[in-house]
Amino acid sequence: MNDPHNDKPRKGIYILPSLVTTASLFVAFYAIVQATLGRFEVAAMAVFVSMVLDGLDGRIARWTNTASDFGKEYDSLADVIAFGLTPALVMFEWSLTAYGNIGWLSAFLFVACAALRLARFNSVEVKDKRYFQGLPSPAAAAVVAGWVWSMADFDFEGSRLGPVSIVIVVASALAMVSNLPYKSFKDFDPKNRVPFVAMVLLIVPFVLISFDPPRVLFLLFLAYLVSGPVIWFLRRRASAAGGEGSGSGSGGPGEDDEPDVQQADEPAKGSGQRGDQD
Repeated sequence: MNDPHNDKPRKGIYILPSLVTTASLFVAFYAIVQATLGRFEVAAMAVFVSMVLDGLDGRIARWTNTASDFGKEYDSLADVIAFGLTPALVMFEWSLTAYGNIGWLSAFLFVACAALRLARFNSVEVKDKRYFQGLPSPAAAAVVAGWVWSMADFDFEGSRLGPVSIVIVVASALAMVSNLPYKSFKDFDPKNRVPFVAMVLLIVPFVLISFDPPRVLFLLFLAYLVSGPVIWFLRRRASAAGGEGSGSGSGGPGEDDEPDVQQADEPAKGSGQRGDQD
């Protein structure tokens, strides 16, 4: 007989958000299978589908009030595979196999940095939700997958583009574990009123993506990758200008100071419990 005075929470797993996380993991594994079969366009598209599913599980958990510690940990483990291992293997199979140790070590660097990025995300206190500290792992995976998809769609041989592929993989990996600030867009509230022109501008990305999905998606996420160093540079320049304007440099951050950014929630984090992303 149940004790009505027993307020101890019952242990269990919320099935709906965990199913979505599992679907994201399944699609990521499907991408690996397709890459081993030489179907690189399908593999790259599957990475983007996994990103969409990963963006849903956290939102579903919040909408249905089914967030849990289990979902948080399960989502993190799934993300290491979906946005670390999967894009690295797809890139390796498509372009890096002919480059020996440099090829597979570049792919491993991406996997390791994705895992470190997610571990730091779980352990660092959130202070400024406007920015991510380092490139989010789904965005890094999108850069790699977008490169494979756009070039494979042109029927380019990946082995001929190996040097460029290595640069893209390494740059994306290092951006994930950097302290570069990346806009999180969490200060955007869809419930706020916006000018009519803004609504028209919001339609433009959808039109461009529909026109040429692989190239447009790759360029969009590449621009996001570059935005981190740009924001960092603009902040440094503004800080230096502020120090000169005060008559001495003691009023502002020094040249070796890190950007004033703390870890924000990953773009749509999982079964979610952590934020409004990944």
